[in-house]
Amino acid sequence: MKKIIYMAGFLAIGFFASCSDFLENDPRGVLSEKDIVTPENVEGFMNAAYAQLGNDHYDSPYSLWPFGNVRSDDAYKGGSGTNDIQDFHFFEVSNNIRPDFGELDSFWYISYVGVSRANKALKALEQISEADYPLKKTRMAEMRFLRGHFYFMLKIMFRNVPYITEDVPVEDYKTISNKALSNEELWEKIAEDFQAAADNLPDTQPEVGRANKKAAYAYLAKTRLYQAYTQDETFKVTGISQQHLQEVIAATDKVIGKASLEPDFANNFLPGTYENGPESIFSIQFSDNDGTLYGRLNFSDVLSTPQGLGCCDFHKPSQNLVNAFKTGANGLPEFDTYNNEDFDYKNIDANTVDPRLYHTVAMPGLPYKYDPEFLYVEAWVRSPGTYGYYASLKENVAPNCSCVVNIDPFYGNSKNRIQIRYADVILMRAEALIELGRQSEALPLINEIRERAAQSTGRLPYVSNFKINTYVDGSNCNWTQDFARKALRWERRLELAMEGSRFFDLVRWGITDQVMNDFYAKEKTKRTYYQDAFFDAHKEEYCPIPLKQINFSQGLYKQNPGY
Repeated sequence: MKKIIYMAGFLAIGFFASCSDFLENDPRGVLSEKDIVTPENVEGFMNAAYAQLGNDHYDSPYSLWPFGNVRSDDAYKGGSGTNDIQDFHFFEVSNNIRPDFGELDSFWYISYVGVSRANKALKALEQISEADYPLKKTRMAEMRFLRGHFYFMLKIMFRNVPYITEDVPVEDYKTISNKALSNEELWEKIAEDFQAAADNLPDTQPEVGRANKKAAYAYLAKTRLYQAYTQDETFKVTGISQQHLQEVIAATDKVIGKASLEPDFANNFLPGTYENGPESIFSIQFSDNDGTLYGRLNFSDVLSTPQGLGCCDFHKPSQNLVNAFKTGANGLPEFDTYNNEDFDYKNIDANTVDPRLYHTVAMPGLPYKYDPEFLYVEAWVRSPGTYGYYASLKENVAPNCSCVVNIDPFYGNSKNRIQIRYADVILMRAEALIELGRQSEALPLINEIRERAAQSTGRLPYVSNFKINTYVDGSNCNWTQDFARKALRWERRLELAMEGSRFFDLVRWGITDQVMNDFYAKEKTKRTYYQDAFFDAHKEEYCPIPLKQINFSQGLYKQNPGY
């Protein structure tokens, strides 16, 4: 059994105070605050906050696959057809996205449950002395980290959200406006949580799964990078803050050298002994055979199992993404021509490719998840006429893995999900350097990622059409700032494909409408359901504020533009 530090939600006990000033003794049967806030009980509050990291559902997933991948040019929705979780189809085609979507309301709600649990733990910790609880500062830093995590997800999803701390009573949550803070101010509050965590967390933790110093600095770097791209009220990128880019450099300074890339790209996405490996900066912990009915499974990604292995064949890599892995005679990406001709899985040797393709995308005729006993075949695909024949690999496991649990009709697994990995930190640093005009310093960082990709072929003996080279200034490229920016953005797409970040990268860079409408124009020639697809700039960069939440606030929350 995998040892983890959180398994299930802790039922937080409410605080009761004596209701009569004139009574000298507490009424019998009523708990006072001092009775409840003890070193023993405060662990329960913190476990509840950690548990919320895995308390999501496939229609409101913290892995963000519908919102970061399907909403982008990286993935098709999948399933039985466009009506299967239809609201995700509307995100896929950027059409008919409405504030009354239940999936959005659920995501908002469960994310604020995470915020509330972190706040409750912080409030309890504040009432305990360090003498009674020596880990007080460390545990408070962990709760600041978790609160920052939940707010980061809310911020990239909805942009304008209410910021609530442990000093706000639960009954007053609905009195805090989602527009009380400006875009910059809200990013700053999230950054303050991660900075406080970084200042007080240890370099390492004795229990796997707890946040540590490098995780906090990595998340701080990510927050500062998003904050650097300033936006007006219509979501247009108006500039890039040099100060915040420098803060990205400062934060990544604290992580570089404290972790390392896996020698093989595949290791990041394998179960068992590969979990919590050297590249994992922070991972969501899951478990099986832990004494509960099904274990603590990854319900975020339970729908992406191919139909031939279980259910339900969602989250399908797009042909555009597959094409992006093609390389030219020089071993570099085909930046301008990659999508002119489709990569054909029936004739894979017609193209040379980046090896990361076969770690990211399952295709007919090749072993599934490197297992020669399970050849991925076309019959495994649920709706090929709509979504094609590819399947997503990273979040999935081999069918014979002991980590697979049958929760009919689904086949869940307990493989951990990496929230931030070292490759992302390297690329964030490279991006900041490029935007600071220091692209020569970014070159070896991007090449480090490509060198690892080139070495990641040991599990792929059944294919040989690899061709990937590093960038050599003055030889196979002219490493100007513009070229470096293009190379960096391409590298992020290939390295982090299907990991939930693509759409949010496009929004950060301010190029979502250009990329998505180019994508739609090509897809309309291949798939009929894209005929009405069109991305509306200055609106669809963010989700609408859920209608139920606006009603909950009695109209205090303000809707995002265009909805």
